[in-house]
Amino acid sequence: MVEMELHRILISETSDQQYIFLKEKDGERTIPIVIGFYEAQAIDRFVKEEALPRPMTHDLFSHVIEALGARVEKIEVTNLKDSTFFAVVHLVTSDDRRVEIDARPSDAIALALRAGAPIFVTHEVLTRSRGIEIEEDLGEADQWRQWINHITPGDFARNPPGGAAPGTDDRERTDRAD
Repeated sequence: MVEMELHRILISETSDQQYIFLKEKDGERTIPIVIGFYEAQAIDRFVKEEALPRPMTHDLFSHVIEALGARVEKIEVTNLKDSTFFAVVHLVTSDDRRVEIDARPSDAIALALRAGAPIFVTHEVLTRSRGIEIEEDLGEADQWRQWINHITPGDFARNPPGGAAPGTDDRERTDRAD
């Protein structure tokens, strides 16, 4: 098992495919996992520490685990079959009983983040996930959103609206999402 951490969330309002990227805690390997829009939103809200007036499903499940005297010990992404990842949530009860629960990786990761529990991926899944190609066609609306989120006042000084700065031919592109 390799310990991983949440590295990046890619949310597109114009695509059915949302991604979370796990990165090796003490290394450089990453693994992309396709998740649903609502699951991506829930994880993103948690990472940004955005409070909602009512608990979401992951919050509810986390509260139930806690109320029953158990805790999330760790989660493991254990398999990759037909482009679908599989995960297991490991719970420890108040009497030290160990329970394994089959879960979607998005749900398991959301619980791990809330509980501060480590995230692990098997060596085999890391190796097999190298061939996964990412659809990063964000669509026009998301490209604009990415551009707006990364623009600085200095960008306008270099590239005023309408083209290059006076007396120059400097037309640096600002439509990148880095």
